[in-house]
Amino acid sequence: MANTGPTHDVSIHGVIPPTITAFTDEEELAPDATAAHARFVVDRGVHGVFPLGTNGEFPMLKPDEREAVIEAVVDEVGEEVPVIAGVSAPSTRNTVSYALDAEGAGADAVVVGIPYYYPIDNDAVVEHYEEVTDAVDIPVYIYHFPARMGNKLDLDTLDRLAAIEGIVGVKDSSGDVAWLGQAIDRHPELTYLAGLDSLLFAELEIGCTGLVSAVSNVFPEMTVELYESYVDGDETRARELQSRVFDVWKAIDQGPYLGGVKSALDLHPEVDFDPGPMRRPLQRMSEEEEVQLERTLRTLDLI
Repeated sequence: MANTGPTHDVSIHGVIPPTITAFTDEEELAPDATAAHARFVVDRGVHGVFPLGTNGEFPMLKPDEREAVIEAVVDEVGEEVPVIAGVSAPSTRNTVSYALDAEGAGADAVVVGIPYYYPIDNDAVVEHYEEVTDAVDIPVYIYHFPARMGNKLDLDTLDRLAAIEGIVGVKDSSGDVAWLGQAIDRHPELTYLAGLDSLLFAELEIGCTGLVSAVSNVFPEMTVELYESYVDGDETRARELQSRVFDVWKAIDQGPYLGGVKSALDLHPEVDFDPGPMRRPLQRMSEEEEVQLERTLRTLDLI
């Protein structure tokens, strides 16, 4: 398979949806539907895909399931767009194992979270990334999401990580625009991927070159137009689309955490695959919440 993804000299840009992991009604992995979702967003113009991010429910999956998700996505769209695969885990040993699996499955890069659950010091963070970059030959992105992973990346530690050969960028979901702006000022050589739908425009303004947007899992054309309008210099249109993206996100975010994305996919008239349930204890929207979501999406003229 031709490698269409990033190298140390080429960075990812554009819209990179954090694609879903589909399940059967019995919560078994559904690789075909998982691949179909990647196909759905790629056919609508996205610039890459990010399986096994937060929307991909990665903490809920067994190691063989994680590898199967990456294989399914790479087989479906890997010849067309970069596949950057999430490999986050609390332990360095498991993270290295997941990263090797991702590389073997054909991922173009891996996204590695700050180890979560246990508090760790900065030396341990640096050692963690050194171990991962030593293990694989594909690029590594730092995944910074302190609200979910617990451990925040300070700027002095980022200085140390940026010096590690193999680390090429940061996927930032902190919502801390001041931190992100300082990070970009200190390390403009890295690629920065914006991770919050409410801040896509703002993070493009301060130097992000990629958008990892949950809304793009359902309405990728909207975020692609936002990105392309910004790149083309039409900031007025990009601002308008940011407001629209935020309206969609508010509607999707009204139910249980993450559940609205699969509900919105079920409501989309062009979706011909079944995203299935969330893997418990995560939950889909209730019937009442889905009725309200449908009403809002119709009001926004999206379905």
